[in-house]
Amino acid sequence: MGSLFRSEEVALCQLFLQSESAYTCVSELGELGLVQFRDVSNILILNPDVNAFQRKFVNEVRRCDEMERKLRYLEREIRRDAIPMQDTGDNPEAPMPREMIDLEANFEKLENELKEVNSNAEALKRNYLELTELRHILKKTQVFFDERDGCAGNLDGGSVSLTQNLLPDEAKGPIQLGFVAGVILRERVASFERMLWRACRGNVFLRQAQIEEPLEDPATGEQVYKSVFIIFFQGEQLKLRVKKICEGFRATMYPCPEAPADRREMAMGVKTRLDDLNTVLSQTQDHRHRVLVSAARNLRSWMLKVWKIKAIYHSLNMFNIDTIQNGLIAECWIPVPDLETVQLALRRGTEKSGSLPAILNRLSCVESPPTFHRTNKFTRAFQGLIDSYGVASYREMNPAVYTIITFPFLFAIMFGDLGHGIIMTLFGAWMVWKEKPLSVKKVDSEIWNIFFGGRYIILLMGTFSMYTGIIYNDVFSKSLNLFGSSWHVPFNESTIRDNREIMLDPKQPDQYEGTPYPIGLDPLWQLAANKINFLNSYKMKISIIFGIVHMMFGIILSLFFNRRLNVLCEFIPQVLFMSCLFVYLTLLVFIKWVNYGAGEDVPLVLTPGCAPSILITFINMVLMKGYEEAKGPNSCSAYMYDGQFYLQRMMVVVAVICVPWMLVAKPYFLYRASKQRAMLGTGGVEGAMEETPSTMPVQPAEDHDMSEILIHQGIHTIEFVLGSVSHTASYLRLWALSLAHAQLSEVLWGMVLRIGLSTAGTTGGFAMYFIFAAWATLTVVILVLMEGLSAFLHTLRLHWVEFQSKFYEGQGYAFVPFSFDSILEANESTVTEAK
Repeated sequence: MGSLFRSEEVALCQLFLQSESAYTCVSELGELGLVQFRDVSNILILNPDVNAFQRKFVNEVRRCDEMERKLRYLEREIRRDAIPMQDTGDNPEAPMPREMIDLEANFEKLENELKEVNSNAEALKRNYLELTELRHILKKTQVFFDERDGCAGNLDGGSVSLTQNLLPDEAKGPIQLGFVAGVILRERVASFERMLWRACRGNVFLRQAQIEEPLEDPATGEQVYKSVFIIFFQGEQLKLRVKKICEGFRATMYPCPEAPADRREMAMGVKTRLDDLNTVLSQTQDHRHRVLVSAARNLRSWMLKVWKIKAIYHSLNMFNIDTIQNGLIAECWIPVPDLETVQLALRRGTEKSGSLPAILNRLSCVESPPTFHRTNKFTRAFQGLIDSYGVASYREMNPAVYTIITFPFLFAIMFGDLGHGIIMTLFGAWMVWKEKPLSVKKVDSEIWNIFFGGRYIILLMGTFSMYTGIIYNDVFSKSLNLFGSSWHVPFNESTIRDNREIMLDPKQPDQYEGTPYPIGLDPLWQLAANKINFLNSYKMKISIIFGIVHMMFGIILSLFFNRRLNVLCEFIPQVLFMSCLFVYLTLLVFIKWVNYGAGEDVPLVLTPGCAPSILITFINMVLMKGYEEAKGPNSCSAYMYDGQFYLQRMMVVVAVICVPWMLVAKPYFLYRASKQRAMLGTGGVEGAMEETPSTMPVQPAEDHDMSEILIHQGIHTIEFVLGSVSHTASYLRLWALSLAHAQLSEVLWGMVLRIGLSTAGTTGGFAMYFIFAAWATLTVVILVLMEGLSAFLHTLRLHWVEFQSKFYEGQGYAFVPFSFDSILEANESTVTEAK
């Protein structure tokens, strides 16, 4: 049956490769993706304390890391310039080892060229910034020099004057003032002004003006705003002090001629140099763009090649070195049906290198092999749901195939609405229809990747929700009257005048025809005042029925591929315990549905008023309490059938007997088998009671402490007995979530859409447009997305009840093959997270 119903058989093999063909053979196995290598490097076996970086091919791995670093640098530069990277979807083969030298030389050349271009561009931008700042200084300081002789007076907008040193009358005369001009960040001007005032004690004269357009910082590429300043002072001491303050605030100082003619001549020279720099900068940017565009065409192909080379050498580092025969020895897990395919891949690898053929030997397995389930695009998502509980043990039953039906069905019981199911089905069908273009398109959104990965689950959940919506006769909280209701009331004037509410009585032939609705609920129940009472009883009972059927199905699955000891000591008492209590509970529900009803020809004792409560009946059954017999032929009876009391007592006794059966039987047989093994000196732990299938690995004989076995079996028994009760109650979430979903949909209709439908006139038409948009948005966001996620999580929990707690051990480890596809996917996801 392959991996559809259980994991595939996996063999441990030993692989002998020549040094010349090891690289090509591992490359072919990576393309195949069917081999999981074990780490048998003799370095770690002989000396575990030796660092793993001392393996044979660690230098090649480091070279790959260096190439990967250079490619990431190129990718950052390409994304910085917003250059689209071409992704043709091609998957190049792993290059030969001799091609690594060409790749390294090419990457080194590109990196050096790009770094040189970037450094030149940064130097040119820095020079351009300095000339631009100097141009603004020459332009804006002309006004300052015109006012220098006054050093006082009111200043125009943007200028600030601190003070002027007051000289005595005898010292008045021409004053020779020095000055310093420069540029400073605009946000530092206020603190710069205060520092000048305090350090120079008001003996300086500061003028500043803002530069309107932002300037580009050549180091960071950010746009910054700056201001031009000029400081007038007298004396060398103030000059030194001013310059130190400017350096402390990282202000850039520029030479500014005092004579107007010199300033005009310098301004013309600055303008000429700026024009030349613009030309050189544009040429530099064009050259850089051409280099990056050329690299963007091949970047993904280069990255795939480097990742493949690195993966191959990582695998080769796990091989054992055979120095005598100049070869490599590897151990690997291979699925038995694919042994021939692996042989063909090894033959192709040796043909490429022209060396001796590789040798593949199958070894006897002592340890448990990894668990391998072969999946496709449809079953992969369901297998992922099962693996979330834990990886199955080797050759254990695989419940993923049953989950394809049970998971969407249980989801649909909680999400039963035809309208909401149509929305979910259309979304899933769109993703399946656009599967190829959407899978090729790389999307960084993790939420979208989760939705797309579970597209088939969403499609089935939507389809099953449409079915349960038809059964519930619920479409956006409304019902469909396709076949006509079986309820009718003969209305007349007196009926309407005398009755505020009319109760429908199924016993009245003039109100109920007795013909059930062909499929689902009668549409009239959507308008009934006691709709909640009816749906509560109906959905609660079907939740218990489906829950018990689901749990019994999980127990029955444990019968397949199981050992005889587990069947005798666990499966049989579990089936009897569940059947005598909970399966019987579901039978009582069906008996009550079938035997009790309304109608003229129904006896009084079989009317709904005489139907005993199932809950009280089940509680009295467990407590072994009886009822008083009916006193007359027309009086109500506490029993649903003859002999019910004695049958229930017998089933409770059988259920109680099953508890010590599960608790003691298996430890007893294990103890007896251990004694027999001790007397004979051979055999396994469980002796003749264990029938190990031929596909299971042969475990070495080992002794178990009986106290440990008793404790483990006691925990297992208590968990099953108590879990049977708690899990049965846990399935009531099917009823609770289904009722909550229906009520929330009804509230949304009544409080939002009904407002627009009840508004008349032109105003109602305009209001309906916006109200419908709000209702549709809330329906999709709350009822489909949020309620759908809630139902999904509860369904996941209920499947843990069925599989994990009943037979699914989940104590194995996954088969992780050496596959280029999985390695590339993991690397791309890492790159996406880094972005």
